[in-house]
Amino acid sequence: MTLPRPHPSKRAFRALGIAECFLRGLPKSLLAGVVMRGDLIIDGAAFSTATVGGMDATDSVLSIIHQLNRPDINVVLLNGCVISWYNVIDLPRVYEESRRPLICVTYEPSRGLEEHFRRNFPADWQQRVAIYQRNGGRTPLQLRTGFTVYIRYFGLTYSDTQQILNRFTLHGRIPEPLRVAQLLARALIKSPASPVKSK
Repeated sequence: MTLPRPHPSKRAFRALGIAECFLRGLPKSLLAGVVMRGDLIIDGAAFSTATVGGMDATDSVLSIIHQLNRPDINVVLLNGCVISWYNVIDLPRVYEESRRPLICVTYEPSRGLEEHFRRNFPADWQQRVAIYQRNGGRTPLQLRTGFTVYIRYFGLTYSDTQQILNRFTLHGRIPEPLRVAQLLARALIKSPASPVKSK
């Protein structure tokens, strides 16, 4: 699939940041999606849930994208591809079905998670490993803030990816769409109105 090259220098450039939060003891995690313009104005949000330890994270991410139904979103940012206690997001599938360039950002070096899948999920660890391997390896990227992040990217060049992340990262290493999405997810999951609280 070939997508038009994004132009992150434009004011109207929009990123959708998706991040999650889960609390020990709850069966579901909460995902928040925040649409943010290049001038850091927020102009959209949506939410979904994922099963803690489940296999539905990819559908949860796509649910946010479909709820928003925003053709003006230029890139999707994900806060990691393994969420909700080893619920693995299928990055190529999100890229193909959303028809948007995709950047998955993580913040620490890792030797991989295959052993954790094998130990914690004897019934379906091979399926989790297959998705994880399909996502490909991570590439280090140094931000203008001086911090290094580790990225997987689809539908973009490395240079485009660096330009996008630098535009949306004001300080530290977390791009603003992801930082705000994580704050929203954390606030809502702790709220009395949380959709994932046990009845």
